[in-house]
Amino acid sequence: MPDRPRVLVTRRIPDAGLSLVSAQAEVDLWSEELPPPRELLLERVRGVDGLLSLLTDRVDAELLDAAGPGLKVVSNYAVGYDNIDVAACRVRGVAVGNTPGVLTETTADLAFALLMAVARRIPKSYDFVREDRWQTWGPMTLLGKDIHGAVLGIIGFGRIGREMARRAQGFGMRTLYFSRTQASPQAEAELAATFTPLDALLAESDFVSLHTALTDETHHLIDAAALSRMKRGAILVNTSRGGVVDQVALAGALRSGDLFGAGLDVTDPEPMRADDPLLALPNCLVVPHIASASERTRDRMAQKAAANLLAGLRGEPLPDPV
Repeated sequence: MPDRPRVLVTRRIPDAGLSLVSAQAEVDLWSEELPPPRELLLERVRGVDGLLSLLTDRVDAELLDAAGPGLKVVSNYAVGYDNIDVAACRVRGVAVGNTPGVLTETTADLAFALLMAVARRIPKSYDFVREDRWQTWGPMTLLGKDIHGAVLGIIGFGRIGREMARRAQGFGMRTLYFSRTQASPQAEAELAATFTPLDALLAESDFVSLHTALTDETHHLIDAAALSRMKRGAILVNTSRGGVVDQVALAGALRSGDLFGAGLDVTDPEPMRADDPLLALPNCLVVPHIASASERTRDRMAQKAAANLLAGLRGEPLPDPV
């Protein structure tokens, strides 16, 4: 019987996918909570046929060369793949896969939850009760922003951005969007969304939600200048990548009151440390990159990652190639 292929899995993923890999390959599993240190990652990747990686693992030329010529596939347990040097993989004939589609609705749910939590000051209200400050009902206590009938600006109109627009319809919101390419008239009509230049979107929107990939072009897309163009009292939501926002500029806009608040699922860097200035601001809600963190979604991600890995090991086209 031929030897089974060797694979490195850089963190424990749900059994829905890990069991599929274990059934067909010899698995070296990094089971610690934190990612493997770089030097250990370079050591343990040597001689493997496949790599199942996470966003926290930098897959670059150095790592690919450490793995050696036998590496056939890198399967990323994520939709994003900015941790992977795709060009370096292509030069070496290494297939790259990701897990799109399965976390679209779950991420849009979280983005809308952040929008609502910041608008209605849910974290602050919880603290108000927990700190025993709730003495009576007050007509001016913890006033927030209305969501129904407000204007939602969506930057990035891919799968998740469109699902955000779909959710906005249930609240009677007017939706503007900006993207590299304009959606079809049919999609715009279905989602009641209007293509709008970025500057106009920022100026008109009560809520701005980010759903764009992180590229050289979008790095710090929301900088001090962009924040200054936003409507005073608006709310920013980011579930894309932390680097899309200049966090120093964001802290300034929140501190001055130019923005009512912000809800962030992603930060730069990640993880955010407890002494970060944003965490000292009562109008900034930060959660630890949990947009896809539902049981069903993480299981489906694991299954997709396993399918990509196993197809690459067999020399077959990946179901979800990058």
